[in-house]
Amino acid sequence: MPKAKTSRSAAKRFKKTASGKLARHKALAGHLLTSKTRKRKRRLRKSALVSDADARRMKRLLPG
Repeated sequence: MPKAKTSRSAAKRFKKTASGKLARHKALAGHLLTSKTRKRKRRLRKSALVSDADARRMKRLLPG
């Protein structure tokens, strides 16, 4: 059986936490920021966890 390859695109987007969950960055923080409130932009800076529904698929992309 060959070694499982890590999806490089997923490796750049997700990090595994100590408990084994996946952390991600929030969407909509890249551009068009002048129309968003300060509070909204501040909240977009923080990381979030991948939902349980998606986590199984994402973990398959990150075998390491």
